[in-house]
Amino acid sequence: MRQYSVQIKETKDIEKIICNKCGKEIIISRGVPQEDYLEVEKRWGYQSGKDNQVDCFDLCEDCYDEMVEGFKIKI
Repeated sequence: MRQYSVQIKETKDIEKIICNKCGKEIIISRGVPQEDYLEVEKRWGYQSGKDNQVDCFDLCEDCYDEMVEGFKIKI
């Protein structure tokens, strides 16, 4: 004999991605972004002024290009 328990699992589906710099909305179709973007998640360490703080942001490709263009040392 088998006994089962019924469990409801919560899922998170992306509705939209918005560039943190320019506000451009990246279209999501069937859970898949229709253009590429940069996703950053940084947990700051003990030697920073942001001890254990987590910062997250997304940039569209145009804003990424603009950001790296300003680097003193090119990537």
